[in-house]
Amino acid sequence: MQVDKIICHCRQLLTLSGSRAPRTGTAMSDLGLIPDGALAIRDGRIEAVGETAEILARYSTDEVIQARDSVVLPGFVDCHTHPVFVHTREDEFAQRLAGKSYVEIAKSGGGIRSTIATTRAADEDQLYELARKRIQRMIGQGTTTLEAKSGYGLDTESELKQLRVIDRLAHDLPIRIVPTFMGAHEFPAEYKDDHPAYIDILCDEMLPAVAEQGIAQFCDIFTEAHVFSIGESRRVLNCAREHGLRLKMHADEIEPIGGAELAAELECVSADHLGAASDAGIEALRKAGVIPVLLPATLFSLRSKSYARGREMIDRGLPVAIATDYNPGSCNCDSLPLTMSIACLQMGLNPAEALCASTVNAAHALGLAGDVGSLEPGKSADFTIWDIPSLNFLPYHLGSSHLTGVFSRGNRIWGTEL
Repeated sequence: MQVDKIICHCRQLLTLSGSRAPRTGTAMSDLGLIPDGALAIRDGRIEAVGETAEILARYSTDEVIQARDSVVLPGFVDCHTHPVFVHTREDEFAQRLAGKSYVEIAKSGGGIRSTIATTRAADEDQLYELARKRIQRMIGQGTTTLEAKSGYGLDTESELKQLRVIDRLAHDLPIRIVPTFMGAHEFPAEYKDDHPAYIDILCDEMLPAVAEQGIAQFCDIFTEAHVFSIGESRRVLNCAREHGLRLKMHADEIEPIGGAELAAELECVSADHLGAASDAGIEALRKAGVIPVLLPATLFSLRSKSYARGREMIDRGLPVAIATDYNPGSCNCDSLPLTMSIACLQMGLNPAEALCASTVNAAHALGLAGDVGSLEPGKSADFTIWDIPSLNFLPYHLGSSHLTGVFSRGNRIWGTEL
């Protein structure tokens, strides 16, 4: 059979093939490893995987890529990012180093609110160009699927503007970009003392407008003691569901206020952060089948003394995912390899679990696991090629990248010819 392309003689081909359900327990360590492996690709999709001798005997092609001495694995799925903004907040990083907490900075006018004014003032072309450059750097770290949130406008037109920018990026860049509405990211300064009025705007004005625009797939909310309460979050998320959006939550990042429990109650697709989630909250997520998306680089950037209990969650049977949380304030990290390293060093994941968490389980957190996250026949040919001896080297090495090729839908979108 003729195919478009064959990648062969991979030192290790890590397919992560397996159950169609989110991976839990020991299944998170099953890499689906094929020594001297090969991929056959046709029409942007994986036609077959197997040992090189088998694939070359069954398929013919005009394009053969020799991946000798390389590890080939699925493209990363970064399922939690905030890339559409204007200015970075490195001065807040210095303030945190001097002893101020994230919450103190936010309450003094910094944090998310400090990004709002410039985002509101920026035109779409400026936001687009800035975000495009950021996402191209993420592609250069191996990311082939990306979730992107709004949430730096906090008025109807500015939120719609950010979603339009995300939609342009999704059409123009060679990766998948999933848009999420997050008008409930913070209370804007004009409503900081009148939360009910802003909740009314979210439910009566923003969400209907977002639904009519038809770009966003998810609605997210920052449920935390200093931002949206449990009751406020429940109202906004129920309204979002009524308008056809799937649900996500920033839950229990700083304090265990019951965010994880609410995510389970509402059957959210994912609950993210969870640095302070309670035992009851973790168990509720497990029973409800909510994907816990952990953000280790955020806790690292905030100099946290404790991390989300990733090891315990896996041992208790939860399908853990990880993401960068790339944003201008609390975590200016665009690298899933670094995020994997921190997950291993600070949350107790092993390298195989960290890879599963940043590919197939992350795909489940976006509802895309039928198409991306593993290298199996019928799925999109999204994969990366690494000049490393084994997967273990990826989180072990800190600093420079050993990535040599990034492919999306079977096409090389970054890297050098092999």
